[in-house]
Amino acid sequence: MWKWLHSYADPERAYNLSGKLLPWFAMLAIGLIGVGSVWGLVFAPTDYQQGDSYRIIFIHVPAASMSMAAYMAMASSAFVGLVWQIKSADWAAAAIAPIGAVITFIALITGATWGKPMWGTWWVWDARLTAELVLLFLYLGVISLYASFEDKVLAARAAGILAIVGVINIPIIKYSVEWWSSLHQPSTIKITEKSTMSSDMLYPLLINIFGFGMMIGAITLIRFRAEILARNGMRPWVRELAKAEGVK
Repeated sequence: MWKWLHSYADPERAYNLSGKLLPWFAMLAIGLIGVGSVWGLVFAPTDYQQGDSYRIIFIHVPAASMSMAAYMAMASSAFVGLVWQIKSADWAAAAIAPIGAVITFIALITGATWGKPMWGTWWVWDARLTAELVLLFLYLGVISLYASFEDKVLAARAAGILAIVGVINIPIIKYSVEWWSSLHQPSTIKITEKSTMSSDMLYPLLINIFGFGMMIGAITLIRFRAEILARNGMRPWVRELAKAEGVK
């Protein structure tokens, strides 16, 4: 396994692999989000309590779920970079951070929009909402650390440590509604139990969650390829690539 992992530490090989994966992630993202959004926003039944205002879940829940998944991916990449000194893992973490920040911001905005008609206010210092806000600050902190040092090795180390320490916030977001009294509703999607949501609503929601995951993957691959080129601009293979692109 580790031999396989180290083989993709080579920037050129990582660049080529990400280029091959990008179209698949992009096509799946477009297809899944298109189907899930149309199904959820247009064809899913109206909720008997919340009316049509509940439909924001088809954006809010995937964004909130993927904000945590993206953070775990970023922290895992940072861990690999710190422990095994694989630079491409640091570049992957740097590529994920801004995407995770945007997704977290979308989760907060859509949550506030949903909370206004449900709770009568845009924001409450609820445990889950506060922990999600902390997640946004963690993303911004990682981005700032990457940008604050001219020495990119030192920058990756500092940002990686923050990313790894920040993982403690993920279970707080996930289980806050169970650990503390909360206005936020409990999770309606169950892994080991039957979900409390109607299948007409659940299926488009699940499709959008996977679609958001593919979208984050696609954008990450684009940014990762850009990071590789930025960090290896003087390498012969990058120069050859630039010449080839210039000819086209």
